[in-house]
Amino acid sequence: MRFVTSVRNAARGIRAALKSERHMRFHFFAAVVVLIIGWILKFSSIEWAILLIVIIGMMALELVNTALETLVDLVEPDQHPVAGKVKDIAAGACLVFAIGAAIIGFILFIPKLIDLLV
Repeated sequence: MRFVTSVRNAARGIRAALKSERHMRFHFFAAVVVLIIGWILKFSSIEWAILLIVIIGMMALELVNTALETLVDLVEPDQHPVAGKVKDIAAGACLVFAIGAAIIGFILFIPKLIDLLV
């Protein structure tokens, strides 16, 4: 029963992030689009695995970033240089992963799109 409660709480957290965080909604929408295109392009099992790892990693990191920002806002509601630094570092981690995800996306999608057009 604890497991079910834990899953419900986690799902509530994901819904809360989707409702309140613009970046989370963007990543969710982008994931849906990328998954559809991957299906159309008939990705291999390895390509699916890579794509899913990247999507899941980005979503998880965005959830951690949201949790950190929320916690910092709770602990330090006024602007404070250290609070700002913590939030900037967490956002930076998301940016680094997003850049890596985009590069991996190009590696996966561009050759297939070129083959489709040629």
